[in-house]
Amino acid sequence: MDYQAVMDAIYTRGWVIVDDFLTAAEVDALRACLPDEWRPAGIGRDTLHQDNRDIRRDQIHWLDASLGAPVADYLARMEALRLAANRMLMLGLFDYEAHFARYRSGDFYATHRDAFAGRSNRRLTSVFYLNNDWQPEAGGLLRMYGDDEQFLMDVSPRGGRLVLFLSEEFPHEVLPANQERYSIAGWFRVNGSGNGRLDPPR
Repeated sequence: MDYQAVMDAIYTRGWVIVDDFLTAAEVDALRACLPDEWRPAGIGRDTLHQDNRDIRRDQIHWLDASLGAPVADYLARMEALRLAANRMLMLGLFDYEAHFARYRSGDFYATHRDAFAGRSNRRLTSVFYLNNDWQPEAGGLLRMYGDDEQFLMDVSPRGGRLVLFLSEEFPHEVLPANQERYSIAGWFRVNGSGNGRLDPPR
């Protein structure tokens, strides 16, 4: 992975897509770690957490290294990415949290932001896709909007693709999937809200 090119893109436009971040075989190995038990995803955190099927219908399972060696390897790669972002962009990222996400046929996630300015410790969002041979008719696109909430782009959830974007700046949604769709959604966080700044890549 060319960390310099990735950080340059994040600095100049706030997002980057890295295709073939993992090989198809590595994606299959991660899929083999998918759990048997899932829970409905909610919205909000802590005491504000609630289920709302009008907003999102995916299911999740939080990641930790005990799920298997491929998961531990993925988390190690995210740690290397965190260190690179701190070194090149001075973001002050403190840790990383992530979960598997499963979208069954018809599931979606309405337009939302992963963080609101000054009100969250999430700074950089990651989405990694686990769907080898994903076809256009399968749906499930990630639709992203600019900070002005105008359409920016649609991203196909094909296996091996990693998407990174600044959590506060890009509203986005997941369009309805027409077959099961898997991903790893994650967030690089600062230690408390209001920290972290975007400095030029080095």
